[in-house]
Amino acid sequence: MPRDALPEARDRAVSGATVLPALHVEVLEGAGPPVLFLPGLGATTRYWAGRVNPLRDRATLVLVDLLGFGRSPKPRVRYSVDRHLAALEPVLRSRETPVIVAHSLGAVLAVALARRDPGSIRGLILLSLPAFEGGHRTTLGFRRGPTPGGWIARNMVLTALTCVFMRRVMGRVLPLVVRDMPRDVVEDLVLHTWRSSTSTIWEVLYRHDVVRDALELPPDLPVHLLHGDRDPSGPLEGATKLAGLRPSWDLHVLPGVRHHPLLEAPDACLEFIGESLTRTWESVR
Repeated sequence: MPRDALPEARDRAVSGATVLPALHVEVLEGAGPPVLFLPGLGATTRYWAGRVNPLRDRATLVLVDLLGFGRSPKPRVRYSVDRHLAALEPVLRSRETPVIVAHSLGAVLAVALARRDPGSIRGLILLSLPAFEGGHRTTLGFRRGPTPGGWIARNMVLTALTCVFMRRVMGRVLPLVVRDMPRDVVEDLVLHTWRSSTSTIWEVLYRHDVVRDALELPPDLPVHLLHGDRDPSGPLEGATKLAGLRPSWDLHVLPGVRHHPLLEAPDACLEFIGESLTRTWESVR
């Protein structure tokens, strides 16, 4: 189906003294309020496009490439949580208050956004949230992945080498090597820079404390968690512990699923997102 791209020069986000050009955004018009989709590390709008179309019967889908990834700008900056949030803020302002659906890295940023400005968000639907407290436990958790696709997406050295030395070659070779992920998702793993990838991994996933952010969210903000019980990147135990600290949160576990519910169990994932959207909209009326 056709996709309408928002004008990339329309909005600019400011972080400190740095003016950041607008992110790459695609809008899938639908029959309902806006839902903002944030991808995980190395993923792009193509992670969602074509897979979340059934949700257009109830929502307008807004797909974003994070700063430094995909078709968004890749400035030579430090990719801190604050800088990622500053780049996302114009997208939030461009439409009425959205629900955010986010995966992995995107889920960490979604929680940080909600902590910073809860009034700008109607609810969170978080897939595979890596619920580590900041520090070495995050590093240890992100080294567990046994699959080639998961390991490539998490390994700082290989990510950097892919960017600096082998981007064009790896763009063609990776789909032949990484067979546990769709070709369009694998192809986009090279659409970043050494700086954007390694800085984001270090600043957002390794150093940032998403648990602290989560515990400071308003108790009435609807939050729904979807997690695979075999997730090697953000083990289920972290999400379970966090949900236990926030009794109003909803945690749904998919048996036999690893880090990518949308790719591994698409029907169950879409059903969960759809039901969570309905419950969120009903709770905020």
